[in-house]
Amino acid sequence: QLHVVESGGGLVQPGGSLRLSCTTSGFTMDYYTIGWFRQAPGKEREGIAYISGRDERIEYADSMEGRFTISRDNAKRSVDLQMDSLKPEDTAVYYCNARLYNYDYWGQGTQVTVSS
Repeated sequence: QLHVVESGGGLVQPGGSLRLSCTTSGFTMDYYTIGWFRQAPGKEREGIAYISGRDERIEYADSMEGRFTISRDNAKRSVDLQMDSLKPEDTAVYYCNARLYNYDYWGQGTQVTVSS
């Protein structure tokens, strides 16, 4: 079976940092475009950042660049999302997506809660 798995979520205080990781099982993510998304309660899912498979081109959604950094970790075979200076409004379920042509896989999400 093919799976996308997110990890690294949790509770963090405002101003703190978290690093999320996205890994896959059943397929290699090397050629896939990996994207990080989030969905806050009562809101639509929104894109944060994307990294392509072949040339590792990176794109950030508007307003996301600066506090969020996406990167591939070839040693861990993961795509990570470093989140800094977190704010309460960053509280959401964070999802990883792997996409290649007609193949489109989503993880179950990891909860990030920013609260004092």
